[in-house]
Amino acid sequence: MNQDYPQDVVLQAEDIALSLWQNGELVVVPTETVYGLAADGARDDAVAKIYALKDRPKFNPLIAHVADIEMAKRYVQWNKWAEKLARACWPGPLSMVLPLLPEAPISALATDGAGTLAVRVPAIDITRRLIARFGGALVAPSANRSMRVSPTCADHVRDEFAGACPYIIDGGACRVGIESSVVDLSGDVPVLLRPGYITQAMLEEILSEPVRLHDGAGGTLKSPGLMARHYAPSTPLRLNAQHVEDGEALLAFGEPLSHAGAVVELSRTRNLEEAAANLFAGLRTLDAFGARAIAVMPIPESGIGAAINDRLRRAASDSH
Repeated sequence: MNQDYPQDVVLQAEDIALSLWQNGELVVVPTETVYGLAADGARDDAVAKIYALKDRPKFNPLIAHVADIEMAKRYVQWNKWAEKLARACWPGPLSMVLPLLPEAPISALATDGAGTLAVRVPAIDITRRLIARFGGALVAPSANRSMRVSPTCADHVRDEFAGACPYIIDGGACRVGIESSVVDLSGDVPVLLRPGYITQAMLEEILSEPVRLHDGAGGTLKSPGLMARHYAPSTPLRLNAQHVEDGEALLAFGEPLSHAGAVVELSRTRNLEEAAANLFAGLRTLDAFGARAIAVMPIPESGIGAAINDRLRRAASDSH
C-alpha cells in the first residue's frame, strides 16, 4: 500500500495477507512492473489455485519473488553472473533463471519440471517486506486471466476478476508498467528470454560479456511471457500503423494520427519509459471502447522499446 494509507491500515492489510497465504489462499500484490497474483510457492494446492483462477496453461512456469539475495540462494544454484546482476539490479525488474536446488521448498507445479527457477526481488517496499515476514518465496504471475492484458493498478485487477477477485494490496499505479526482464543464467552463456526495463545492452554492460537473445525455439519453457500469443486485448491490433482506418481506435506514440474513433497517447514526447508505463492501461482503455480494431503507431526498437514491441507483437498474434 502506498504512503497515502495510515500506518495502522497498512499493518492490518499485511496481517490479512499473511494469514491468507498461510492458509493456502491467493493475494494480489503490487510490484513496480505489474500487479501479481501471489501464493505460497511451496504449496501445491496454493499454486494450483493460481493456474485455475488465471486459466493458465500448466506448462507455463512461474517466477518466485524473494525478499533478498540470501533468500534466493535457498532456491537456486547461484553463480558469478547472478551475483553481478543481483548486486546491480535488485531490488528491481529483473528475473534470473538459475538451476533449481534439489532441496528447494518450491512446488513442482511452479516449474513444470524444467529443473530451473526464475527468481527476483521486487522493488516495492510493502511487497518485499511481506515476503520477508512470510519467510519464503511467493510465486506471483500477473493478476489477470491467461493471455489477457496485464494489470498496472488495483482497479484493473477488480475489473478482470469481478466477483472472483482475491484480496488486493493496493500500491497505486505501477511505475515500470511491463513485466520484468528475464535472463537465463542456467546454461553456458547468458540468454535474454524476455525483454523488459533492464535491456540487453544494460545486462551486457553489467556482465562485461555478450548476452544472447532468445531465438524463440520450442521446448520446455523456462520463463513466462514466451508464448506466441500473450498480453492480448479482445480487440484486434494493427501494428506500425501510418494511418487510421474507419472504425479503428488509436494507440499513439508521439503526435497522434488523425481520424481515430478513440485515442490513448502512450507518450506525446516519444518517451519510451513513459510509453511502457502507459502501455497496458492504454490497451485496456481502448479495448473497452468497442472499436473494430486498434491501430498502433510505430515504436522504436531501441532501449525499452524492444520490450514494448515484444508485448505488442504477442498481443497482436493471430489478430488478423
